[in-house]
Amino acid sequence: MSKPASNKYKTTNWPSYHAALKSRGALMIWLDPALKWAAEPSGKCGCNPTFSDAAIQFCLTIKCLFGLALRQATGMVESLLRLANLDWNVPDSSTISRRQKTLKVIIPARQSQGGLHLLVDSTDIKMRGEGEWKTKKHGTEYRRQWRKVHLGIDAETLEIRAIEVTDNKTGDAPMLPELMKQIPESEQIAAIYGDGAYDTKECHNAIAARGAVAIIPTRQNAQFRKENTAGARARNEILRATKCLGRTIWKKWSGYHRRSLVETKMRCFKLLGERVMVRGFDRQVAELQVRAAILNRFALSRCLLELDHYKLLVY
Repeated sequence: MSKPASNKYKTTNWPSYHAALKSRGALMIWLDPALKWAAEPSGKCGCNPTFSDAAIQFCLTIKCLFGLALRQATGMVESLLRLANLDWNVPDSSTISRRQKTLKVIIPARQSQGGLHLLVDSTDIKMRGEGEWKTKKHGTEYRRQWRKVHLGIDAETLEIRAIEVTDNKTGDAPMLPELMKQIPESEQIAAIYGDGAYDTKECHNAIAARGAVAIIPTRQNAQFRKENTAGARARNEILRATKCLGRTIWKKWSGYHRRSLVETKMRCFKLLGERVMVRGFDRQVAELQVRAAILNRFALSRCLLELDHYKLLVY
């Protein structure tokens, strides 16, 4: 069966498209005076922390957003607080580095309406190693290493709803159940979109346990499974439809191509840095989670701006 012709699109709303391109360069940093900057007493023995987790996360956000070192980030935070007429103390670089290891990063996100369409995939972030040019010219002094970031994206809002960080030896499929655990049980998952790497028994069983639909293409030369489980039956239906319609038509019919949105989000994720700036694994996890929080803030701010623009048009 021949491949259907792809649709061709032409930009017709040039004024709004031009304004959207300009808004990408806009910068606005707003500090809430009601933010709990100082830490509350823990009631435990020993010295209580001076700064709250929100203060540490804010300093790390400035660090990741502008690609600064810790000392430069603290200097920028001091200047921002002065501009906001806030007399808060700023944690030093040693305090931020120490607290980053145990920081519980808050990633803002909105719950989906009518069922979550979750797009999953993974990407590599450099941890250590020489650059590409130096490697080709002089060779490597030690082997390059990466951290693997597994992301779950809301297809409607493009917000990061789940994130896991592992070493580069961990596969994609074992992390899908861990990503699904980050979605509250009270929130319905309508469908999960993934590539062929997630075509495993464990992934299909985990998706079926949440009552979701798996939009995962079967692998080449796939065979029907004999297990009488919900995950095996759903996977057999995908294989049966693929053999009947063909892989290309099945992907278009099932909406599988929505998964490309997660590739776009990964590109945005890497625009905040091609490599992690810290060495310890726990600190690297916190840094990558802060990046996810930054991208979700951007998505939320864009939604609020579009809502305000709509209100102006209505009134």
